[in-house]
Amino acid sequence: MSLATIVGFLAGILLFLGSIALATDNYLVFLDGPSFIMVVGGTFASTFISYEPRYVLQAFKLMASIFFAPKVQRGILQGEVGRCIRWGYLIQKSGMAGLESDAGKVKSQDRFLGFGVDLVIAGYSGAEVRQILTNSIETTFQRSCIPADILRNMAGTAPAFGMIGTLIGLIIMLGQMGSDPAALGPGMAVALITTLYGVLFPRLVLLPAASKIQQREEIVRFRNYLVCEGLSLLAERKNPRFIQDAMNSFLDPAIHFDIDKMKGK
Repeated sequence: MSLATIVGFLAGILLFLGSIALATDNYLVFLDGPSFIMVVGGTFASTFISYEPRYVLQAFKLMASIFFAPKVQRGILQGEVGRCIRWGYLIQKSGMAGLESDAGKVKSQDRFLGFGVDLVIAGYSGAEVRQILTNSIETTFQRSCIPADILRNMAGTAPAFGMIGTLIGLIIMLGQMGSDPAALGPGMAVALITTLYGVLFPRLVLLPAASKIQQREEIVRFRNYLVCEGLSLLAERKNPRFIQDAMNSFLDPAIHFDIDKMKGK
């Protein structure tokens, strides 16, 4: 689980509810079913009109995934360096046949890594491996960022539906004002609730989720570029120490891989 995400989300809700509790005893005035339907339902309807359904459903699925820990973390990046170094030694000892045998299980678990290993085994040059994998990284990144773009679009749409709901509430309120002027205040409050929902929904849910999805995809892209560099160097038959230094140049010095420690184990 992503503890920071959960804490941040709960803190946002509690701070909102806490401010209401400190300001008024009439909590129910902030609950209005038609306003909620207008904002959330209208936003969803507009989104399904704007995008293909499979992308919208993917965006909703990824919204839930932000509460779980990301797949790529700092330790994994260091492990990718170690794996490429180990493969460098293996190629020196057994050639590409050794790499093909050792990478069999990994290829089934990681499609990008498996694709890159196949390029190396096929005999492509380092420059060719780098070019092909770079194209794969960028196109995959663009596809993976579509859900974040959808959520940002929803965040821009929700306030508009909040305003629409407020206008509808004002029209209804003004239409009834002649028969019951005392209902003006409560009617105004209900009308403004829709605007509140239209601002709160994107700021607390949609925009934070879009930012986290985008950030995690950028981390995956960074990891893939790291792997791309290692595989390109393997294709060029570079020695393991050169692979270490080249791949370490991508990383924070605090997590640089040390080939001498690997030898000592």
